[in-house]
Amino acid sequence: MKLLDRRQILRWAAGAATLPPVARVAWAQAYPSRPVRLIVPFGSAGATDITARIIGQWLSERLGQQFVIENRPGAGSNVGTEAVVRSPADGYTLGLFGAPNAINTTLYEKLNFNFVRDIAPVAGVIRFPNLMVVNLSLPVRTGPEFIAYAKANPGKINFASPGAGSTPHVNGELFKAMTGINIVHVPYRSVAAAVTDLLSGQVHVIFGTSASTIEYVRSGQARALAVTTATRLDVLPDLPTIAEFVPGYEASAWYGVGAPTGTAADIVQRLNREVNAGLADSKVKARFADLGGIAMPGSPGDFGKLITEETEKWAKVVKLSGAKAD
Repeated sequence: MKLLDRRQILRWAAGAATLPPVARVAWAQAYPSRPVRLIVPFGSAGATDITARIIGQWLSERLGQQFVIENRPGAGSNVGTEAVVRSPADGYTLGLFGAPNAINTTLYEKLNFNFVRDIAPVAGVIRFPNLMVVNLSLPVRTGPEFIAYAKANPGKINFASPGAGSTPHVNGELFKAMTGINIVHVPYRSVAAAVTDLLSGQVHVIFGTSASTIEYVRSGQARALAVTTATRLDVLPDLPTIAEFVPGYEASAWYGVGAPTGTAADIVQRLNREVNAGLADSKVKARFADLGGIAMPGSPGDFGKLITEETEKWAKVVKLSGAKAD
């Protein structure tokens, strides 16, 4: 009986492989037929987690199956990323990836996977500009004033980040390299800890995501000097870009959905369509906009191009800074 069952299964599998195009499309449209895991390679409450929960809820409502957010922090996102890489390429395990993955390609000397090769881009989701935010006690009100003050006080100003090689860290290193200033990096174990010490005056500046810093700026507990993206933010229109006084500077935190390489193109395309639909939805757009986020719609190829470009860009900054994984 067991042998017969196995033969039946093999026949069904063979039959499925020879389905006509219309039948294959119908089969793909049945996806998902059970809950989908969306792995977040960081802990809860951060920008990555917030992004995953917003887009995960949208996908759950649109596709009729629960997209379960699973936080798998560790090794600067490598633990969660490897969990996705090692999962079956069937569309039922996805990951929410971002700039840290591109940075880690160079930051870590040995990884058990190749991010560019082993993750199939599905859809870009959101770009969070980083804000250059200082403690209120620092006697500067503009970016140029900060640069002048730092040059007058070399090695006496420190900048916080949630760890060596994190997005805020490399954003700060890029700023140092392009301005020629000497400010000291102070790594923390989390964004929350870094921002707490910024507010108390233990550190002077952070290049933090808008999601983690904008409320402190709005409430007057910290001062924003500039935004790291190439264009100004709609939610903070009077805040200049760093590029306005450091030509050519651009950096941001970005997030998108990926799947194990080998995931069926029909599944990837369907997920891409639904994510893009979410980014066009007024309620989803409002939730991201309130955090200072900028929607990043596009094709899987567009997201793949971003991953490649960012990996190459941050490789140069990591090597120049001498940053090493904690």
